[in-house]
Amino acid sequence: MIARAHMQQYGTTEEDMAWVSVKNHRHGAKNDKAQFRREVTVEEVMSSSVVAEPLRLLHCSPVSDGAAAVLLCPLDHAKKYTDRPVKIVGSGLATDSLALAHRQDPAFLDAVQKSAERAYEMARLGPQDIQLAEVHDCFSIAEVCCIEALGFVEKGKGGPAAREGLTAVGGRIPVNTSGGLKSKGHPVGATGIAQAIEIFHQLRGEGGECQVENARIGLAQNMGGSGASSVVHIFQGV
Repeated sequence: MIARAHMQQYGTTEEDMAWVSVKNHRHGAKNDKAQFRREVTVEEVMSSSVVAEPLRLLHCSPVSDGAAAVLLCPLDHAKKYTDRPVKIVGSGLATDSLALAHRQDPAFLDAVQKSAERAYEMARLGPQDIQLAEVHDCFSIAEVCCIEALGFVEKGKGGPAAREGLTAVGGRIPVNTSGGLKSKGHPVGATGIAQAIEIFHQLRGEGGECQVENARIGLAQNMGGSGASSVVHIFQGV
C-alpha cells in the first residue's frame, strides 16, 4: 500500500524501485558478510516473480540468520578498547499508527521524520551534515521513503535517487554501503546493530571497496511495523 500510494502521488515507478535493489546489490557484492554477494540488473528485478503487487521478489529483503554485537561504554573509557572509537552524538525514537488507514499520508513515514529530527537536534546537525547512512530497506520502497523522511531528498523525490547515482558510493549521500537489508540480509533482531557496525567501520576508514571518502559522520535508521516505529542514531568518528 505504501508503494502504491507513493507511485500514485509522485509518479514513482517499479523501475525506480528496481534501481534501489540494483544499487544495494552492487554494494553488497563487495561485502564479505553479505548474504547475497552478487549484483542484479534492472531487467532481473523487473522480471522476478510478483510477491505483492507492485513489489516483486527482488524488491524484497530476505529473512536471514545472523548475529551482531557492539561494545558501548563512556567515551572517556573507550580508548581502553580501541585507539579509534566512534561516538554516538544523536539518538531519536518516534512512533506512529500501525494501521496505514489511520496515517495522515501513507506515502510518507512520519515516525522516521520525527525520529530523525530528534537525533539531528541532539547532535546539533542536519541532514546536510550526514555523509553516509544505513536505512531499513526491508523493501525497495522503504529506502525511497526513508531518504525522504530523513531529509536527504525532497518529499516525493526519493524515487529516482538510486537511478541517478545520488545514493551510491561516490554519490552525494551514499545509502546502504553494506548492501542494506536487501543484499546483506535481514536477520531481524541483529539488523539494527549490523547497521551500526557498518557505520562504525566506515567512520574508521575500514569500509573496504565501498569506503566513503573522508567519512566522519554517519547515520543509522531502523524501523518496524511498516514504519510505525523508527529509531535513528548519528555517529561521529573521534
